[in-house]
Amino acid sequence: MAFQLPSNIITHLIPDASHASGAVNRRSADYHPCIWGDHFLSYTSSDYMEMDNKMAEVRELKDQVKNMLEAPVTNPSEKLELVNAIQRLGVAYHFENEIEAILNQVMRNTLDHHDNDLYTVALRFRLLRQQGYNISCDMFNKFKDSEGNFQDCLVDDVRGMLSLYEASYLRVHGEDVLDDALSFTTTHLGRVASHLSPPLSDEVSHALNQPIRKGLPRLESRHYMSIYPQDPSHNQLLLTFAKLDFNLLQQLHKKELSDIARWWKDLEFAKKLPFARDRVIECYFWILGVYFEPEYLLARRTMTKVIAMTSAIDDIYDVYGTLEELELFTEAVERWDIRMLDQLPEYMQVCYKALLDVYSEIEAEMTKQGKSYRTDYAKQAMKSQVRAYMEEAKWFHKQKIPTMDEYMEVALVTSAYAMLATTSFVGMGDIVSKNSFDWLFSNPKIVRASAVVCRLMDDVVSHEFEQKRGHVASAVECYMKQFGATEEEAVNEFGKDVSNAWKDINEECLYPTKVPMSLLVRVLNLARVIDVVYKNEDGYTHAGTVLKDFVASLLINPVPLELEI
Repeated sequence: MAFQLPSNIITHLIPDASHASGAVNRRSADYHPCIWGDHFLSYTSSDYMEMDNKMAEVRELKDQVKNMLEAPVTNPSEKLELVNAIQRLGVAYHFENEIEAILNQVMRNTLDHHDNDLYTVALRFRLLRQQGYNISCDMFNKFKDSEGNFQDCLVDDVRGMLSLYEASYLRVHGEDVLDDALSFTTTHLGRVASHLSPPLSDEVSHALNQPIRKGLPRLESRHYMSIYPQDPSHNQLLLTFAKLDFNLLQQLHKKELSDIARWWKDLEFAKKLPFARDRVIECYFWILGVYFEPEYLLARRTMTKVIAMTSAIDDIYDVYGTLEELELFTEAVERWDIRMLDQLPEYMQVCYKALLDVYSEIEAEMTKQGKSYRTDYAKQAMKSQVRAYMEEAKWFHKQKIPTMDEYMEVALVTSAYAMLATTSFVGMGDIVSKNSFDWLFSNPKIVRASAVVCRLMDDVVSHEFEQKRGHVASAVECYMKQFGATEEEAVNEFGKDVSNAWKDINEECLYPTKVPMSLLVRVLNLARVIDVVYKNEDGYTHAGTVLKDFVASLLINPVPLELEI
């Protein structure tokens, strides 16, 4: 059926001193307020001092884990298991060189592996693909029968099926055997999940909802710490190290968030821009998904402030601003000049000044480091963002439903993922070069793919709420109108598009890469955030549901250190 814009768009008459009429028709999204109050404002150093006392133990445990990794290989499968455990427990960032050496050796000896164990074959494939090695998936053909189907006997090997399931999410275009593997394992794991015993039942249920490839590293590590102790062969020393390390990082992140929460409160956006989502805590969680490692403190602070500003600007364009006001704001951002302030309505002045202040802070830091060119790229990305917001605002005011091609050209920009990818590089240190930013501005496949994941997953879960309160047509409405499709057909089609986008992401993360892998991982992590936060709902806008628990697990509740059996 053809789609039409709803006639019952919610508007409120809101007095506005900047207009002679005294009242302006404005939409209202009625976003719920911040659910955290001032919880993250106060940070006491006592918790950190308690953890600081454990630093000697942490260093000693780290050395012992390093020795395990560097020990001569007597059983290659056991070494793979160790690497897997280290990665899944979230401490691989301490041992990047050691893990690279091990997996490089495994890759060189690939032809020497003659095992027929599905679990090990799939684990080896996944670990190598995650590391960027373009290992062939032909090894899985030996698990198929003469008719090209996966062998029936594999159904009884739940551990092997789970390993194959996780490996299949590293697939790229044209790998039919892995497409088949995902379908086969998803079907059969779903059937047996409720009949299994812990911990395997917990692993299977969690994986079916959140595969490793699409999961946020910190959340996945936190979850795995509850699973790993139930493995009879688990390494208690490694587990203790991972828990201590997690809690140390949590204290660091809480201190960072306290500073950001103070900055946000001082801006008084909740009072001065009451129509906008008050989500700075969720913004920090988002960026924690992009990088959690201690060396990226500056990058996290920079990116959190930018995404918080972007959220407010998005709501100005989507919810509150009149077309005339939005044209003024767009022009002000294009000129990037504090002298434009007086030409804006009062509420926009608040946002515009804060935006310029954030980028001035970034520029001062980059100039100090001799990297001032990075600020220019960041500003250009923000200008593109605002121009795209303006285009969508025009569509809304004309009640235009664009074609899918027209929509996606603009909506991939308003997803903010190209801008956020650019911003993510700004504070990352010397590994980033001018060439890295030039690559970003060439619209690379991985950045476009992450934006596709963001835009389509967001639209699928949020379009109904947005259309009720008045919003530019989403991908769902555009597809339904252009192709005379039902909502279900549109959603199914977007599911395929998202799946293909993930194949693009995986493809771009295989060597040889165009920029260092540590930069590509930021774009990969941006896509992961979307999968986690927007899987079943708009977890950012409606932050009191699933995202609340995620924030608590990473930023409030430490991991219990006692032995869990």
